[in-house]
Amino acid sequence: MTTHTFTARRGRKAGPPRATNPRQFLRHLTLIALGVVMFYPLAWMLGASLRDDGAIADPGVWPGDGFTVDGYVEGWRGVSGVAFGRFMLNSFLVAALCVVANLIACSLAAYAFARVDFRLRRLWFALMIGTLMLPHHVILIPQYMMFRELGWIDTYLPFVVPKLLATDAFFVFLLVQFFRAIPRELDDAARLDGCGHLGIFFRVILPLAKPALATTAIFTFIYSWNDFFTPLIYLTDPDLYTVPLALRSFIDTTSSSAFGALFAMSVVSLLPVLGVFIAFQRLLVEGIATTGLRG
Repeated sequence: MTTHTFTARRGRKAGPPRATNPRQFLRHLTLIALGVVMFYPLAWMLGASLRDDGAIADPGVWPGDGFTVDGYVEGWRGVSGVAFGRFMLNSFLVAALCVVANLIACSLAAYAFARVDFRLRRLWFALMIGTLMLPHHVILIPQYMMFRELGWIDTYLPFVVPKLLATDAFFVFLLVQFFRAIPRELDDAARLDGCGHLGIFFRVILPLAKPALATTAIFTFIYSWNDFFTPLIYLTDPDLYTVPLALRSFIDTTSSSAFGALFAMSVVSLLPVLGVFIAFQRLLVEGIATTGLRG
């Protein structure tokens, strides 16, 4: 009996593989098709950056006979006498300052909303969340007038200073949801050791909130790197241009446009964003997942 059962089990294991579920096959096929559709624009831009201007509008992905790297050479020379490397450094500086400012201000504001009991806390938190529904264009003109009076035009201060005031409500909300999930018993234990709010914040909360902080840093970096509208409003000196403004400078509505250089430098400008995303992908997914589950 035992030998027969063992033989039957071995027979089931050694048998032919089970047929694929048609529904699962269609799901995988759909995902592959959507992936191809989403990847095609990137592949086309890469191919266009390796073609000469005469074949730039070819809908194909491969460069073909018009293969050339002149677009990268011309694009790296930059525009208005400024090398494209300078624009990359400008964007790195702005993005790094915005990341540091957002991490400091948003984490402190989130700690106050999540762990400190003060009057009208719920009201202030609701008002903060309400700013997410306020269009940026509503405050654009008053902000510009204020920064102009302060002499901040053609500087990076309008990019960084507002973030030091925790104006990005989304990241404050994200961190609040994560901080609330941390057991308050840890705060009580830290108070027994003589820690105040700052001690609890730096020694207890921040070490446990690395995934949420990484999510905030990554999204801030990507948004600051890709931001076109804010530099367009506040920067007029080409030496201070960020990458999005520099890419726009390759297009001239009154004369010829360097589309080859434009696509080539667009590919180059994507590399830092892809690098940051790939390097911190695990923390990003962990921060989003744990924040959603614990909130």
